[in-house]
Amino acid sequence: MSLFRNNSSRQIAGLDIDGRFLAAVQAEDGRIERTASAELPEGVIQNGEVSDVDALAAALSDFASSAGLPKAVRAGVSNQQIALRVVELPPIADERDLDAAVRFQAAEVIAMPPDESILDYQVAGSVEGPDGVTRTRVILVAARRTMIESLTEALRKAGLKPQGVDLDAFAIVRMLAEDTPGPGLSKVFCHLGGVANLAIATGRLCLFTRALSTRWESEGAADELAGEIVVSIDSYMGAPGSVPVDQVVFSGPGAATEGLVAGLETQLGIPCTVGAALGGLDASVLSDEEDASRYTVAAGLALGAAA
Repeated sequence: MSLFRNNSSRQIAGLDIDGRFLAAVQAEDGRIERTASAELPEGVIQNGEVSDVDALAAALSDFASSAGLPKAVRAGVSNQQIALRVVELPPIADERDLDAAVRFQAAEVIAMPPDESILDYQVAGSVEGPDGVTRTRVILVAARRTMIESLTEALRKAGLKPQGVDLDAFAIVRMLAEDTPGPGLSKVFCHLGGVANLAIATGRLCLFTRALSTRWESEGAADELAGEIVVSIDSYMGAPGSVPVDQVVFSGPGAATEGLVAGLETQLGIPCTVGAALGGLDASVLSDEEDASRYTVAAGLALGAAA
């Protein structure tokens, strides 16, 4: 699922525009082929959104040139201008009828005018309702159109060719989730980067996401993060198809903050761990000096481009 996509056979790099830094990954056949990262000037990205298109374009142009990246990129987004909802519909065989039903339902559950948003959806199998009737589960994603257009404008001004815009949450789940979840269990994934981004998934199926407002390096971050994680879990549990959470997996540069994850485990009362930054990918190309936690989202975006 992608909010924006082009069909292309050319090599594509996953590009994470974190807000504090840029990170890019090229991956193939379960192996990372190339990585690059550079600091991003302060204020270019604010709260996960592009605030200065020209400044971002200039930074991206310099970054792509110095890193030798391909022109084709798949970028990610994480901010408050994104909505993910899970809906259940009667089984509909005809694709056009299903599309119409999904868009009608989206207008009911997503508080964005259709002409101001970009909508995508994925059929995520069938579920049996409490009445015993089988229904089709659909994951809806909507993003504010102006937010996506600002990002793609900056990419194009930098001479890059956006082949897709994906959710950072989906990239994180691709990297850190297991193919087969425990019976009736979900996991929370919390990536602590320029934006604290939370996703909840069963297996590799992301069913909830939220960009958190807490800055992980701020004083009292553990208390605030714990509160936002609890609220997010409560919201998720109220949605169709939700199942109990048994673990919180942290990633990103903030996950290495001394005592933060242990403190969150104490407050949440749920096992908390730090995930392998690059999942099961062969990351032998990285030097000892590189911070692998910078590349989690970019690698997940690269995997999405290859899917």
